[in-house]
Amino acid sequence: MSRDMESSFTGRLEATAREVAALLETMLSGTLLDGEIARPDELIGAMRHGVLNGGKRLRPFLVIETARLLGAPDVAARRVAAALECIHCYSLIHDDLPAMDDDSLRRGQPTVHIAFDEATAILAGDALLTLAFDILSSPETELPAEAKLKLVNQLARAAGVGGMVGGQSLDLSAERIAPDEAGIVQLQAMKTGALLRYACAAGALAAGADEQVIARMTRFGEIIGLAFQLADDLLDVTSDAATLGKAAGKDEGRGKATWVSMHGVAAARHRLDQLVAEAASLLEPFGDEADTLRQAAGFIASREH
Repeated sequence: MSRDMESSFTGRLEATAREVAALLETMLSGTLLDGEIARPDELIGAMRHGVLNGGKRLRPFLVIETARLLGAPDVAARRVAAALECIHCYSLIHDDLPAMDDDSLRRGQPTVHIAFDEATAILAGDALLTLAFDILSSPETELPAEAKLKLVNQLARAAGVGGMVGGQSLDLSAERIAPDEAGIVQLQAMKTGALLRYACAAGALAAGADEQVIARMTRFGEIIGLAFQLADDLLDVTSDAATLGKAAGKDEGRGKATWVSMHGVAAARHRLDQLVAEAASLLEPFGDEADTLRQAAGFIASREH
């Protein structure tokens, strides 16, 4: 990616992040929705701390850019993107808990259980999880009922026992019994890849795309999910906490096996190049209109935090 292209892409990513953050800020206000009784101040504060703390908003960006490519309504795509970000942020809040990864820093700030307390952090994650499905099913998400049903169903599967949460379970088990290479790939495809895969599929579902296009974009999401986790593992080895905004060197410290620990840094970087090339090949039918998604694949592979 040239410097001008990189600058243009980064600007677009940052603009989308601001748009999604503004929408989430509205959704996480004290204003009651129809059917709600009250919104406790401390709980809302913890939810806001876990969501409105920066971040690249990469998953929402993939939803919005895939939806744009395929012609989905902008407002509806942003709401789908916000719902997915609620799931992602809930997972981070819970992942940081002492019973899980036991992190005190996230995006350069105290994690939710440090800023508040463990019980409030658990409840904040629970509330964000349910809010995601509220957003998708709301009349304000103006999509055909069939599309909304598919979006809800597929998000539940991407986030649940056969997706992200199942991957988190496998990740905890991996600290006791080291998985083989196939096990590592499966774990990462679930814990990290499932929501990235959903992001690209969701943009296609919101656009009412045909099954062939949905399958193509789902595969694109799978590939960049693999690239994201591989890049994450590389950063854990090669970067530091100040750059990452979270602890570095944790996998090695816990003796956790990763693709990088098995094959080395050079092989991991070569594998990243292969994944980016495969992702780009999946976008060939869309021509230049898919350039932003191509750049997203490269960004994921080469990011520094």
